[in-house]
Amino acid sequence: MLSRLPFVGALIQRRRRRRRAAAVVARFFAEPREADVLWLADAAAGGDVDHARWELRYARRALGLLAAQRDALDDQIGSDIATAITAAFAFDPHVSPERRALAERQFNDRVTTYREALQSRGGTIGPEDKLGRMLLAFASDSARTAGTPLTRAIALMAAYRTEAGEVLHQMYGGATLE
Repeated sequence: MLSRLPFVGALIQRRRRRRRAAAVVARFFAEPREADVLWLADAAAGGDVDHARWELRYARRALGLLAAQRDALDDQIGSDIATAITAAFAFDPHVSPERRALAERQFNDRVTTYREALQSRGGTIGPEDKLGRMLLAFASDSARTAGTPLTRAIALMAAYRTEAGEVLHQMYGGATLE
């Protein structure tokens, strides 16, 4: 009987981690602000509000996952968040069941592209600028990523990154130096 206790403790810990990750992901799955959707639809998506809304959903979720993988206190948090995102996509009410695989592929494309933007070094364009350009490129049929829309895209992506960091800090705490 006593030999089972470590297993029970590990099971309880796993459930707590899953619940915490699900709570974080619920915040990443929050709907984008309508003003941001309308702006992106007008600025880059040719007036397509649905496309703009999806690009902002993908951006928030992708930047949340990347923050968990890059900034979390341990590797397990990033893994827990990735698992929770996969589970959340399976039940996302905005995606019809026959389109789930497509939505997951599109999300993974965004994660890869945004990760590359954050990891690239050198040149005259910094990571925040690259994130803004990528958002506009994903939302657009054309390659127009400069000019007035870029400033707002950069600010929006920076806000999503900040929000992700704050959510992770609220749920998992921060590093303490002794």
